[in-house]
Amino acid sequence: MIRSARSMAGLPWIAAMAFFMQSLDATILNTALPAIATSLQRSPLAMQSAVISYTLTVAMLIPVSGWLADRFGTRKIFILAVTLFTLGSLACALSGSLSLLVISRVVQGIGGAMMMPVARLALLRAYPRSELLPVLNFVTMPGLVGPILGPMLGGLLVTYASWHWIFLINIPIGLLGIFYARKYMPDFTTPKRRFDFGGFVLFGVGLVLISIGIELFGERIVSPWQATAVLFTGVLLLLLYIVHARRHPAPLISLPMFKTRTFSIGIIGNIASRLGTGCIPFLMPLMLQVGFGYPAIIAGCMMGPTAIGSLLAKSTVTQVLRRFGYRHTLVGISVIIGFLIASFSLQTPGGSVLLLLLALFVLGMAMSTQFTAMNTITLADLNDENASGGNSVLAVTQQLSISFGVAVSAAVLRFYQEFDGTTVQHFHATFLTMGVITVLAAFTFMLLRNGDGRHLITNRDKKKKSA
Repeated sequence: MIRSARSMAGLPWIAAMAFFMQSLDATILNTALPAIATSLQRSPLAMQSAVISYTLTVAMLIPVSGWLADRFGTRKIFILAVTLFTLGSLACALSGSLSLLVISRVVQGIGGAMMMPVARLALLRAYPRSELLPVLNFVTMPGLVGPILGPMLGGLLVTYASWHWIFLINIPIGLLGIFYARKYMPDFTTPKRRFDFGGFVLFGVGLVLISIGIELFGERIVSPWQATAVLFTGVLLLLLYIVHARRHPAPLISLPMFKTRTFSIGIIGNIASRLGTGCIPFLMPLMLQVGFGYPAIIAGCMMGPTAIGSLLAKSTVTQVLRRFGYRHTLVGISVIIGFLIASFSLQTPGGSVLLLLLALFVLGMAMSTQFTAMNTITLADLNDENASGGNSVLAVTQQLSISFGVAVSAAVLRFYQEFDGTTVQHFHATFLTMGVITVLAAFTFMLLRNGDGRHLITNRDKKKKSA
């Protein structure tokens, strides 16, 4: 019993560490690409393969993480994931060519695909649903801060150290993660089931092709019809997976979970709303540098208030949900985020920096509230049988939303660049468009009912009163 209590106490910290490592790594590399290109004697444009290789590996292998954890145990797979991620980070730092860097990023991606999903799956099985809200609230914070701190930390390390430290900082964090996982991570397993290899190919390759298709639209590397063909093929493979899953006795991702109304609404809402929030770490530093003429390190540091706001909101999310409920909170907060994103279209090079920092701070608080509410309502009504699959789908959604937000906002920016106007005006139009998209995403959460998620709060309140 004592060991169980200690394991429960340490588990959220382990999951938070995994989420931070994964989310930080998704954005920290972007600032350092020019420096890495110079060191490896390659063009900065060719360095995108180092980013894409990691993203696609994670997207393809996340669905496998649930089956591996169910089959071999959450502790074993989590330690394996952190070990691969840490070794991949070391190999990245030691890479002397782009080919070696890409291979090392794939190894990193294999570990990254399993770290957060397995940690969150352990949380789902360790905690009753009535205690899930504050736990996931705690775990979500590092994941919010990581993408915001990524460009800032990347700029600092490249400016005052070297690009190698972007990968080396993962090593001590990874070693701590392995140590604490051996000590605190419970080793949950479920009855053995056969691995659905056909479903893995259809689902995994489909996700990869959708990711590539959206990237191609954003980068305009190929013609629009070729990008459309890649995107359409990805969607077709996912539709074929649905047909396959209906016939397979133990599919990789079980379809009945989508009959859980709150889960389906949560997944759709995640995709729709994160298009807006996912564009901020990409668009804001870019506008500050290209449009306003700020140095890279200053543009990165300007994102600091968003991270601070995210952390400060951690203590208020539960109270907000208790007062307004999940439906009203998610609808209202999505509208607020949309208006805040659109308000960046009013920022000018000669405008007040304090007003911009204040808007970024409030945006961080709003994003923190939205992400915590979305994650908990998505997983709230899943049972133990489909928790693994539902957790994998949510992890896939979160991972892809980072690249979706960047790719969609890049495509919108390039669309406006076809028209006359200054660079700043093009950024203004892009922020306004992404703000409108985010406001429209609020309609998804109107499908929730007023009582949805209430058991996550009232059960906990009853426990406190009885205590």
